[in-house]
Amino acid sequence: MIKKTFGTFAGVFTPTTLTILGVIMYIRQPWVVGNAGVLGAIGIVLLAVAITLTTALSLSSITTNVRIGSGGAFSLISQSLGLEIGGAIGIPFYFAQAIAVAMYIFGFREGLQILVPNVNPVLLDICIFGLVMAIAFISTSFAFKIQYVILGIIVLSLVSIYGSLFVNELDFNFEWTGKYPGSIENDFGGSSFWIVFAVFFPAVTGVMAGANMSGDLTNPRKSIPLGTLSSVLLTTIIYISLIFVAAVIASPDELAKNYNVFIDKALFGPIVLAGLLGATLSSALGSFVGAPRILLALGEKNILPKSQKLAKLSKKGEPVNAMLVTAVIVLFGISLRNLNTIAPLLTMFFMITYAMVNVVALVEQTLGLPSYRPTLKIPLIVPAIGAFGSIAIMFILSVIVALFSLIFILLFYLYLVKMNIKSAAGDSRSGLFTALAEWATKKTNALRPQREVRSWRPDLLIPVTAPRELRSSYKLIQSIIYPKGSIKILALRNENEGEQKNIESFLYNAIKKFKENELSASYTVIDNTDFNTTINVSMQSLNAAFFKPNIVFVSVDSLSNDYSYYDRLLIDAKKNSFGAIIYIPFSSASLAIEKTINLWMTNIPVDWKETFSVGNNNLSTLISLLICRNWKGLIEVHILNNNPALTLSPNDIEDLRTMVRFPKKTTIDIKQGDLLENVNMEKNSDINVFCIEAGMPIETMVKIVNQSRISAIFCADSEFENVLV
Repeated sequence: MIKKTFGTFAGVFTPTTLTILGVIMYIRQPWVVGNAGVLGAIGIVLLAVAITLTTALSLSSITTNVRIGSGGAFSLISQSLGLEIGGAIGIPFYFAQAIAVAMYIFGFREGLQILVPNVNPVLLDICIFGLVMAIAFISTSFAFKIQYVILGIIVLSLVSIYGSLFVNELDFNFEWTGKYPGSIENDFGGSSFWIVFAVFFPAVTGVMAGANMSGDLTNPRKSIPLGTLSSVLLTTIIYISLIFVAAVIASPDELAKNYNVFIDKALFGPIVLAGLLGATLSSALGSFVGAPRILLALGEKNILPKSQKLAKLSKKGEPVNAMLVTAVIVLFGISLRNLNTIAPLLTMFFMITYAMVNVVALVEQTLGLPSYRPTLKIPLIVPAIGAFGSIAIMFILSVIVALFSLIFILLFYLYLVKMNIKSAAGDSRSGLFTALAEWATKKTNALRPQREVRSWRPDLLIPVTAPRELRSSYKLIQSIIYPKGSIKILALRNENEGEQKNIESFLYNAIKKFKENELSASYTVIDNTDFNTTINVSMQSLNAAFFKPNIVFVSVDSLSNDYSYYDRLLIDAKKNSFGAIIYIPFSSASLAIEKTINLWMTNIPVDWKETFSVGNNNLSTLISLLICRNWKGLIEVHILNNNPALTLSPNDIEDLRTMVRFPKKTTIDIKQGDLLENVNMEKNSDINVFCIEAGMPIETMVKIVNQSRISAIFCADSEFENVLV
């Protein structure tokens, strides 16, 4: 069966208008005028409408840009900020919408008790809920037809209220500024502008009523903006005009004391009472029809338990299971009997939803992505006012309740993050983070074009010709870059197609493993088989990027016969201002038990204290510190000093320890003589770390590893490391 959809008038304008023209208009607006005066009441209405109108404009603008799905605000927020944030807002918004049905039922019952005062209130509540549920379960189409009847009654009630101008003695001597006497409930102990505002504000919080039906609209991109904005503008005119009606038909004292002024002074009182009952019934009906649609949307995205059942539709296209769950929640709300304790929390959930809709519009406009091409364009100030105003109003109404509601949202968000839900449609978050990165890049370049040595971190460029090169060094790479470093792998294309597929499959899994450990990793395949040319051109190209690697990392097979291209690599790295790490694992030992690191420092300058420079030992020392931290290991520093001009007293050693900030258990000793002979005497380590001395060939490095029988890292500095800063 083809699902029935609705147009602008039935699907958006009518439910939005009926929700806004609610119980507060009938029995609280005269009280607002009696407390705040004409100017104060106008200020309250305009301030409240400013929040809802900006939200309506933001909602409308976004809707003209995206293919909005079911769930209204949930769909919009999810498409922009992700399912986690959309769900974190959508779940409490759904509960607020469902519990609101119980509040509207209570309001209808209080009006009904004027006619049948002796009937048990609980029985009335159950009967009213049964009526609302029956109408909704027959079909949404039938519910909307009932709303036409209610809309007609409300129009007649407004005619009757305006007719009071012709049957009452009018006083045009307005009280422009009110004295805020208070209300019957507080024995007229006084009030304030914000207290009166808090009472009135829920009257205008119906702007989402039409958007909640987004999945049932024929053309939501057209209907939501047109229906919502026209409803907000029309109801604003009605509210402001009723301020003047109230001011001339009764004195400020009477307006403050008598909630039923509009009924008592109307041209025909019973029709106004009928309008009051119709307004609460339509609000209950609108919320009961809209809430299951939000739950349906949450189910379609697999956000909730039993999502598949919640997302199931009947043959008529109705979300029956979602409606049954909503009915249970409404019954729970009715069983509470007094919703005054949780009503403020529900209001906060509505406010947070409005704030997030404005944030979405703000984010989308600020990013300026080509995909953001709304047919209804709004100034940036509109969503900014809406977002700020919504959050500000929350804290004006109640700081404690606002904080509690934000905590609820945060808990829902953390729950959804843990679920690791995925959206097939994607969202705008990557664009947001890219924009932030671009902004940070521009600011950094403006502060200092060259890289700061204090901001150094290990960002590795790793050329790979075969999987074994990465397998042998995987654990070491992770020990170097964790937690804030990064990896870019350059895979040289293999002319054998089978081998090439093996390399790409291996790299895909390796990158996935790095990312599971929350490390930044990526790879690309270079269509070139020449090792040195590929790496040299890649370094030159990457020098134009801001987020570029700063170290070339290669793993060398100690049993190989040809090392010439590694010697060339060191020359190219220096020329392109890259550091270099040559890792040579000893075939039978590799990284041993990953505990002790021997750091060999050579050719330390005589004036190292004055110049804050340890020569070419910066990268090797930094790498030792990083490995030590991730291994939770121990560093043994061996300073090879064959320079008669350099004297290192115990005080100098302590100064070096302090300036480098070695771990407490680090040992430092001074040695002289040949490097290889000294290395061979120090057998108690899991890895040796060296700086690459000028002119040291790869053959010498391999010889050190094979004779010491300990894996080693050889490091060549660029100009961007300094271990003493």
